[in-house]
Amino acid sequence: MIPAESFFLDATEGTLQSRIQQMVAQGILSGRFRPAERLPSSRALARHLGVSRITVTLAYTELVADDYLTAKGRSGYYVSQNAPEPPAFAPQSPALTTVDWDRRLGPDIPSLGLTKPRDWARYRYNFIYGQPDASLFDAANWRLCALQALGKKDFESLTADKFDQDDPLLIDFIIRQTLPRRGILAGPDEVLLTLGAQNALWLTAQLLLGPGKRAVVEDPCYPSLRSIVTTTQAEVTPVTVDRDGLPPDIIPTTTDVVFTTPSHQCPTTATMPLSRRKAILALAEEHDMLIVEDDYEFEMSFLKPPSPALKSLDRTGRVIHVGSFSKSIFPGLRLGYMVGPAPFIARARALRAAVLRHPPGHIQRTTAYFLSLGHYDALIRRTSRAYAERRKVMDAALAAEGLTVAGAGTSGGSSIWLRAEGRDTGTLAARLQEKGVLIEPGAPFFATATGALSQGGPATEFYRLAYSSIPVGRIGDGVALVAQG
Repeated sequence: MIPAESFFLDATEGTLQSRIQQMVAQGILSGRFRPAERLPSSRALARHLGVSRITVTLAYTELVADDYLTAKGRSGYYVSQNAPEPPAFAPQSPALTTVDWDRRLGPDIPSLGLTKPRDWARYRYNFIYGQPDASLFDAANWRLCALQALGKKDFESLTADKFDQDDPLLIDFIIRQTLPRRGILAGPDEVLLTLGAQNALWLTAQLLLGPGKRAVVEDPCYPSLRSIVTTTQAEVTPVTVDRDGLPPDIIPTTTDVVFTTPSHQCPTTATMPLSRRKAILALAEEHDMLIVEDDYEFEMSFLKPPSPALKSLDRTGRVIHVGSFSKSIFPGLRLGYMVGPAPFIARARALRAAVLRHPPGHIQRTTAYFLSLGHYDALIRRTSRAYAERRKVMDAALAAEGLTVAGAGTSGGSSIWLRAEGRDTGTLAARLQEKGVLIEPGAPFFATATGALSQGGPATEFYRLAYSSIPVGRIGDGVALVAQG
């Protein structure tokens, strides 16, 4: 008989029942528990683990259904003769390698630069960008949509390999509801779903760039974008942004592709005015450039209505529009979309199919229901109200503490860009973390010293404070701790 003392519950996510199931299954798969061996009684294991007996019984019952265990009446539960067999050999790594991996792997992939503690939620004053707030998310209706997507009516959408196609319900909603809000009209052959905006940017860069091509990125910008563009081996030119975002008059006329974030520039939060958007489009037409518009956070325009998307002003098919539900629903969703001319989307679809086929069908259908049943709009309204309140408190706290705001966003957003004159914010962040405060140093966002100096000082003096997941009641004290350093 396998003793109850052989079992230990890991502090992982999931219900107690699922953790017990996983614990037993892993014991069988690793070879520790052999066929015909008897498991502890449900009473004994429950007492050892400190859980209810019914929880253990339910876990055992599921394992019987999956043929890991067999039940023999009053005598108890046994490892099934049909349970998966562990490998007959112990995998071993070579003690040394004769492979020159530096030569085989080619150029290094630039580091993302940004580091976020995995246990960010335990910090009392979390000003890290992009983290979810459980108090705002409609978990109940998301769960109902997920269950609906598991129903018999949706079996095909859940289980079929669509090869390179997307969920027609979700595509239809994006075309009829999401894009018109940005002034964009598109057909089904002009929209492609992606694993978040970053995946869309990667697909775009792979298709449009390469050796001999020239790309412009904003400086400062999202570090992952700079990494994506650099790996194409194109010539990358960082162009310094100002208070209105990317200036068209200093974009090199030999550029092939311009990457920009006009709604809320990352990380300065600048919103590009309409006149500048039109000027960039005119420049692109005159010099045969393409523009990739990352339209993130347009939903969080709670201070005033969002400006028209660049794509909505595009009359010659030069703009690739990238959007995402990962920030507006929850980051772990990893679901975005791209909009462009049909020939481009067809090529992007083929590349996506070669790498990952399509985003998971269940996620697509669940999102389609969440959007079409009105839960998404309700979430956006609720989140916007919360962000507006937090922003008001944040502005007051920053003013009271005399902190220097370098960019606050004229229409909203979820973060503020600041400067700590004469201080290294990397060192400051490490010191604040010890006090339960998380901030984001600004240096990783910059590609050049020029880009940093145009903001008023060296890159090491900048930092970002976000308010997406910190409760209103903690903002004042958190900002005070930041000011104290």
